Amino acid sequence: MVTYSAVAGVFLVSLALVMTPGPNMMYLVSRSITQGRRAGVISLGGVAVGFLVYLTATNLGLSAIFTEVPELYLALRIAGAGYLGWLAFKTLRPGGVAVFAPTEMPPDSSRRLFTMGLMTNLLNPKIAVLYLSLIPQFVHPDAGHVLLQGFVLGGVQILVALTGNLLILLAAGTIAAFFAHRPGWLRIQRYLMGSVLGVLAIKIATDQTRPVSG
Repeated sequence: MVTYSAVAGVFLVSLALVMTPGPNMMYLVSRSITQGRRAGVISLGGVAVGFLVYLTATNLGLSAIFTEVPELYLALRIAGAGYLGWLAFKTLRPGGVAVFAPTEMPPDSSRRLFTMGLMTNLLNPKIAVLYLSLIPQFVHPDAGHVLLQGFVLGGVQILVALTGNLLILLAAGTIAAFFAHRPGWLRIQRYLMGSVLGVLAIKIATDQTRPVSG
């Protein structure tokens, strides 16, 4: 059976990640601000399916593939770090845009909103590292069925991530209005977000953790 310490560990890791600005947050907030909360919720539905894809693939052996072919995992890690580094550069460069700064975006259909949410999550390096490297560390073979533990702990991560992102996108409009009248705070938020993305990119690029096969 899954231990309480494992659940608590995944909960804390998931909470830290959902509060760290990244591709999912940037996409959900931008859609919520420019197209309304309904668009943000639909996009979040796509993100949720992306989580389920990672959860299922990892528990059915994707981590084992990366264990056997570490070059693939290295390529994924470097690509993810490069993507986060690019996001950090775009945020910190002169004229960069903050997460909560309203930007002009053409309205999209519900189908496209869902699909973009799904693809944003599937290409999110934070989530790839979470499922391939971090969550397996909390799975203990002596605690019972390994596959069941993987799905339960993944379910904890999904619950935390969806709840946190839902609260953020519902409050995005209010937060954006607050920053709109306080450009100094908006600049601070942009530099803080860019710095966090940069640090995360460096951490992922230099991390020597290997995926653990269940």
